[in-house]
Amino acid sequence: MTSVLITGPTRGLGRAAVLAMASNPACPDLLLVGRSGAALTSIADEARALGATAYEVGCDLSRLADVRAAAANVRDLLTTGKVRPLRALVANAGAMSSDTRLASADGYELTFAVNYLAHAQIIGDLLDAFTTPARIVLLGSNTYHANFWRRLLRVAEARWQDPVDIARQATGDSNPGMKAAGVAYSNAKLAILYYAHELQRRVGPGVSVSVFEPGWMPGTSLGRGAPAAAQAIGRGLARLPGVATPERSGPVLASIALDDQWAHLRDGAFVVRDKVADVRPIAHDRDRERRLWDATAELLANR
Repeated sequence: MTSVLITGPTRGLGRAAVLAMASNPACPDLLLVGRSGAALTSIADEARALGATAYEVGCDLSRLADVRAAAANVRDLLTTGKVRPLRALVANAGAMSSDTRLASADGYELTFAVNYLAHAQIIGDLLDAFTTPARIVLLGSNTYHANFWRRLLRVAEARWQDPVDIARQATGDSNPGMKAAGVAYSNAKLAILYYAHELQRRVGPGVSVSVFEPGWMPGTSLGRGAPAAAQAIGRGLARLPGVATPERSGPVLASIALDDQWAHLRDGAFVVRDKVADVRPIAHDRDRERRLWDATAELLANR
């Protein structure tokens, strides 16, 4: 008997994962954290139609005050017994701003704020609310490093800096462009890997931390801020054979959160599509991981 919290449940990968969890034999209560509105209500209704108990937790992840309020709402549901014990949190929501001058409500670069800071906030607020054994599943991406295909497609790899600098929005009169946006996204995903490793060191043996890379998934709502031409290219690439889709990767994400076959995952284990994979050496750095942890506390405390 369990509850699962998932962010970003209304579209793409998150929606597919919610529907897979609602159909899972474990039959978890679902805490759906996303922007209030018709889309959140719709996915909650779909989950209920499959037999699940689903709660809508309205939250704009680009506003830390909203994230804190969402965590408080979840705590209330848990302490009053309206939902079953919290045993999994899936930090699924993601965004890729096409202009790194754009800031969250708290003044942080938008991609870093939504992908990383919001999830660090909600996880930190709920860590002592888990019933163990519990799982935290973060959404990663192989874009943190370049390979032949990413170079060919001009996918920007991470360019790590101090986290306080990464969190700072760009300045100037003109948009730094999609390359800068790609670097910001890849930096956020490298931060997630660093955070996963440090989080596991600090949560104790009862909570397992893993990172899921769903595979290259062009044409999803992640790129909705990109220029129209880039979005059209993405939709075309999504039809290529072998490309990942929400329908294929969503059930894997649900399984990692719920099923016994993944119970061994911990220490930031990196699952690519449906197999555990090694990360590149750059993704293991104790100094960077400790600094990210401390800087995250500073950034969250300031807002």
